[in-house]
Amino acid sequence: MKKLGALFTVFMLVVGLVACGGGNNSSSNNTNNPEEGVDEGGSATVDGAAAEKAFQQNCASCHGENLEGGTGPALENTDLSKDEILNQIQKGGGGMPANLVEGEKAENLAAWIAEK
Repeated sequence: MKKLGALFTVFMLVVGLVACGGGNNSSSNNTNNPEEGVDEGGSATVDGAAAEKAFQQNCASCHGENLEGGTGPALENTDLSKDEILNQIQKGGGGMPANLVEGEKAENLAAWIAEK
């Protein structure tokens, strides 16, 4: 029961993250450097600076400058996995629009949040 509650909390955090973003989906700052985001073994690596920038542009207005929450749930200390967070970013729900952050930026952001 406790795990279900934690999962719901994280889900709502991710929903709020996408729903309250600044709407900047510009790919002008997106680098296509193959060394960023995925290592040669295929596992995800996190570009913290890029993830934080995406968060500040798209998520902080609802989730707080430091992931502490606001109109959206807090995202610090989440129990959700990167894949669960990415799924929420991609599919939206619960007031959070789908695909506010897309592609490699979304994957990097999800990994970054999962590490917090």
